Amino acid sequence: MAEMQDNVVPHTRVRTLREAIRKVRLGEVERSDVIVELQETERARLELLAEELKDVFKEVPEDDDQFSFQILPGSTPRLWIDVTSHIAVAGDRRTYRFLKDTRLGRVVILETAELDDMADCVTEYIAERILERERALEGDWLNTRLRAAVALEGIPKSKVGDASAWGPVLVAFLVGILAGIAGLVAYAWFANPLA
Repeated sequence: MAEMQDNVVPHTRVRTLREAIRKVRLGEVERSDVIVELQETERARLELLAEELKDVFKEVPEDDDQFSFQILPGSTPRLWIDVTSHIAVAGDRRTYRFLKDTRLGRVVILETAELDDMADCVTEYIAERILERERALEGDWLNTRLRAAVALEGIPKSKVGDASAWGPVLVAFLVGILAGIAGLVAYAWFANPLA
């Protein structure tokens, strides 16, 4: 029995659950301080980019509500441009990453550490979106005008999609098929002459 007591390491201090909980809490506080500090760094970089784009944001037409232009906090702060695209800071805390959510998944539009390059890319993206919206509105206007013109002409809607309008199209299609067949036969004849 005396030999077993020689192998036991004497404890100078008895550990308690309270001390263990205190130690774990201190570790969590230190980790959360680091996380908050990193988030503040990311937010500061996004604020620099937003400041660079301030004049661009002001030039967007007031009636165009597709853009949000705001930094939202979270585990990863993001500068939202519109509903589907945002800018986040990459893991190295220096690189900007311009991301767009699509039906096929998230796409990286640009990844760069250069503030000016990112600002230029965002400016071009905003311009493209504004032009797309204008084209869509113009298409809606044109469609409305065409429907109004058809209604004013007094043409019954059944005549607009009438099968007799397809006659010339069908003839042109058949002539095209026959011309294609003749072309293939001629090519085969001259490409492989019978010797």
